[in-house]
Amino acid sequence: MRYSMENTNVPVISAKDLNLWYGDFKALKGISLDVGEREITALIGPSGCGKSTFLKTLNRMNDLVPNVRIEGDVRLKGEDIFAREMQLTDLRRRVGMVFQKANPFPMSIYDNITYGPKLHGVRNKAELDELVESSLRGAALWDEVKDRLKKSALGLSGGQQQRVAIARAIVSEPRLLLLDEPLSNLDAKLRVDMRSELKRLHHDTGSTIIYVTHDQVEALTMSTKIALFREGELVQVDKPLELYDNPCDLYTADFIGNPSINFVEASGTAGASGLSVDGVMGRLEFSREDMTPEAPASGDLKLVLGIRPEQITISREKTDAAQVEARVYAGMPAGSETLVSVRVGEKLITVKELGSTHYAGDETVYLSYPPKKVNVFDASTKRLIKYSR
Repeated sequence: MRYSMENTNVPVISAKDLNLWYGDFKALKGISLDVGEREITALIGPSGCGKSTFLKTLNRMNDLVPNVRIEGDVRLKGEDIFAREMQLTDLRRRVGMVFQKANPFPMSIYDNITYGPKLHGVRNKAELDELVESSLRGAALWDEVKDRLKKSALGLSGGQQQRVAIARAIVSEPRLLLLDEPLSNLDAKLRVDMRSELKRLHHDTGSTIIYVTHDQVEALTMSTKIALFREGELVQVDKPLELYDNPCDLYTADFIGNPSINFVEASGTAGASGLSVDGVMGRLEFSREDMTPEAPASGDLKLVLGIRPEQITISREKTDAAQVEARVYAGMPAGSETLVSVRVGEKLITVKELGSTHYAGDETVYLSYPPKKVNVFDASTKRLIKYSR
């Protein structure tokens, strides 16, 4: 099924000033987030930051938690999910969910998949058979279990059980699909395969997906939008590459990227023409057009430069006066790439090279990088003041 695109100006799910308490502990703090038709929104952040709590609020799973209190507004295609007339069975038919831990029902694979459709009145055997096959194909499981549909789902491997849970969630063609780290317990190859299957599923059905993950690769490659949480608050919501290229603050910059971004302290002077920077990475000049609205108009500043490891080029020969001299601290070849830790003055900096290259300890090397790509943060406010272009 491919959903109609009428009323696309109405978000599929819209949260406004959402607050949630577990007893006296405030787990969500004023969350406002709209998710539109056909978007895949990844929720990321450290453990305990509120992303799974937010996800479970969207289909009222948190209603089952003792001493929970919720304030704010959540709407599914404009309908208040907390309204008295909103039936939970209807809400959970329209909002499917897959949890981190595989949770098949203690019944056959076939009965697991048809449980929801039967609950909503589907009785025709041929229709149920078709739903079972299509949903299991969507979960990349049909070929593995088509000859054992009447056997217990509990007899499957952990990865297969999780895919049964995905098939069970998508069989009713939910308007919104909530995924709470559904691939984290799968092996590495199957995770990659299931990413592709979920992307294809999204394309084929046109459903909207909200996806909690700790895996930055999943977030960056699968999503159309990323929402970063910290201590119950939303820090930044943006397109994946924009979040990566222009993190709003030092927290976001440090959280996004593997290996982590390099932070280098520097000093600077802001003026009408832009920003002049001095530090161990050399002298840099940035024009006012590259500055964010939060950049000071004038004055001396303590700064932090953010330079991604893959943006730095390392060379054994100095061919340009702008190159920065460094000493190799450690080289870490990993087949397809090499991480090199180098010391510039007293600062350790990570460089990422494609391919396998060997560097000797204490070897002198020279670094270059594109100044336009550098993020500049105000050290006092920790906010981004110069964009990466």
